[in-house]
Formats: sequence, C-alpha cells, structure tokens
Amino acid sequence: MGLKAGIVGLPNVGKSTMFNAITKKNILAANYPFATIDPNVGVVIVPDKRMLKLEEMYIPERTIPATYEFIDIAGLIKGASKGEGLGNKFLTHIREVDAICEVVRCFDDDNIIHVENTINPIRDIETLEIELMLSDIEIVQARIAKVEKKAITTKDKETMIELELFTKIKDALDKNIPARKLEYTSEEEKILKSFGLLSLKPVIYVANIKEDDLITGNKYIDLVKEYAINNNSECVVMCAKIESELSELNEYDKLSFLKELGIEDSGLDLLIRATYKLLGLATFFTVGSDEVKAWTFKVGMKAPECAGIIHTDFERGFIRAEVMTYEDLIQYGSELKVKEAGKTRLEGKEYIMKDGDICHFRFNV
Repeated sequence: MGLKAGIVGLPNVGKSTMFNAITKKNILAANYPFATIDPNVGVVIVPDKRMLKLEEMYIPERTIPATYEFIDIAGLIKGASKGEGLGNKFLTHIREVDAICEVVRCFDDDNIIHVENTINPIRDIETLEIELMLSDIEIVQARIAKVEKKAITTKDKETMIELELFTKIKDALDKNIPARKLEYTSEEEKILKSFGLLSLKPVIYVANIKEDDLITGNKYIDLVKEYAINNNSECVVMCAKIESELSELNEYDKLSFLKELGIEDSGLDLLIRATYKLLGLATFFTVGSDEVKAWTFKVGMKAPECAGIIHTDFERGFIRAEVMTYEDLIQYGSELKVKEAGKTRLEGKEYIMKDGDICHFRFNV
C-alpha cells in the first residue's frame, strides 16, 4: 500500500527547501510567495535497519524497501478556500493524501519575509486549519443539500445516516472543530472515504528551525509541541537547511555528520516514523535469494489482507501463511535453524499480522 503525505504551510516557512532535501529534487525554492505552483511529487525510502540485515543474510538480486510519497503543495494563505493565492487548486491536491505535514516556521530571520510579518507558529497552524475546514464546509453543505430532501421524503435508512453524519460534521466545523476530532461508526467511516475531507486527515506538525536551535530548542518549538499534544498529534522538529546538507551525503558520511551534530536521526527519519505511528502502519517482509522486500500494512490487518497487498490472487486463494519473526531469524541465523528451533509457524485466515513478520504465503487460485 502506497503512503502519501502532503507537505503544506504558509509561504516562506521552509516547506519547499525541506522537500528539496528529502527527495533530492531540484524544484524551485525562492524567497517569495507561490514559488511553487504545481504540486511536486517525490518518493523517499522508509528507513529500516532490518532491511540491511536481511540483505546481508540473503544477498538477493534486488532489495525493495518500503517507500513514502511526499507531495509538496504550494504555500497557502488566508482565503485559500475561497481561491486566494490559487488556493482552491492547492487544496484539491491535499484531498489525495493519507496524512498532512504542516510545516511551521519556528525561527527568527529578518532576511526571510513572513506573510504576516511576525513569527507566530500557532497563529500559522490555526490559519492553515481554518482554511482546510472552510473548504470542507463547502463540500459538507453541498452534500446535505443533496440528501436532505430524499431523507425527509423517503425515510431511506442509508440516506438518513448520511444526512445525520454530515450534519454532525457541519455543526463541528461551524465551531472550528476539525472533522478528525469526532467519533465515527464503521458505517460512517465507509461513507466518508469517498469525500476526501481535509480536516478529517491526520496531521503532523513540522517545526522548521535554525541549526543553532537543534540541540537547545527554542520558545517556538515548545509552543508547537504543546499544541500537538493537546490535539492528539505529533510534532517533529526539523532543520530544513541541515536536511538539505544531509541529502548530498552517502550513508556513512550522513551518520558521521549526525554524530557531529549530536543527534541520532535525521528529521526525515523522524517524520516518517511519526507518520507511521499516526496512521497505525507497520512492516512485514518477504525474503529470498531473488528478492528481499518490505511491505507496509495497517496494524490490525489479517494475513489474507496482507497477502492481498502483494497480489489480489494471494488474498483470493489464501490457504495459510508460513511466518517467522525478524528477531528469531537474526537470533538463529537462518530459516532452517528457525524451523529446527520450532519457531516457524503456520498461520490461518484469522492471524493478525505483526510488525517484523517474515512471511511466505501459500495460496491456490
């Protein structure tokens, strides 16, 4: 399953610089609003040290890690939901993503202009949130208008559920409460899937800072972290400038540079992990001399569903899954020794997959 995250923010917060760094793409990053007009898409590898070990063990013809798709969306401003600054076009692109990364400026610099002329990350977050909610209100109101008459005249059960659902969301949006803060039944979640409501999507706040504040932090970071906690979300601290420098290095030099800075992980690695956590994602592996591959799945998925991620025939004709854990494989040193130790399991259709499972799916179509 492909993972898409939309990078949004006000103009000149370091959003496009960050995108340049994490995708190594030379898109336009300039010190003026709307330097980015069309959405730019970049694919990065999900960092997973387990893949290196599996590659060493199997020496496969190819190694395919899990990937993460970033979509850089041009800077939003007040009035984006009404088309200000080409806002409507940009908001449409956000509807296609799984999660939203809101980049906020957490540093002072007189040489870089801010659209509001002052630095206030919470104000910037609220500006973004309001624009997303205003855009949703238009969709919700249009849907209510469409189903209301039918619900009243026919009393059709499904239509009544839909009307109640969108009325509930509209009432929340009118009070500046994003749709993601409401609770939904499984039936309501199914209805909402096709509408791509922006305020329903999970959000990660990315505090873009100066290099000098990487270790010590600053007052702006504290504000964003507190805001994230209060909104059941995550805050990732990142220096776009450093990420840009890291993107030019090989893996060995990157690790050395991080050590010099006194940090263990790059901002990108932290961002991907935070997104996985927020979306409830995990990884299973398929291994062999031909290929070692990482697959992303949602926590709680059963073995047949995960088999279906590889190929729909695997799910349709699922018989069982031969499973061992990554930890057991590393401990015993080979698949054969894992089997001899009685640690290989045959799991059926009700088995709930776990992060780090190494699987061979048996199926018959």
